[in-house]
Amino acid sequence: MEKAEEELERRSRFLSSLIQKKKAVQQEEQHELLNVRVRASDMPSSLQNQAFRCARHLLDSMPNKLDSKRLALALKKEFDSSYGPAWHCIVGTSFGSYVTHSVGGFLYFSIDKVYILLFKTLVEPLDQ
Repeated sequence: MEKAEEELERRSRFLSSLIQKKKAVQQEEQHELLNVRVRASDMPSSLQNQAFRCARHLLDSMPNKLDSKRLALALKKEFDSSYGPAWHCIVGTSFGSYVTHSVGGFLYFSIDKVYILLFKTLVEPLDQ
């Protein structure tokens, strides 16, 4: 009986690894379609995909010239309304940064030639 359980566990791990690999390949294909390159991330893939889609849509809506402020504000508002307050967004073709973020709330990526830093911080209520 013990051998059968070991075999089932081995097969389960194998199937799990296949599923993870397939998800990774699908995610890479989606990134290629949107022309996205993740530079650094501490964010669940569902939130990352939301940021990619939103950024791609906004960039497509400004075909003539990049409006960094408009893009940053739109991404910040989207994430504030969907995932709670205290999201910050920096957009540009060249910038440096060093930020502190909440766990699971950091994404630095490029889309076309635009770099986007999106991160969340904790909000402490003021005592009255």
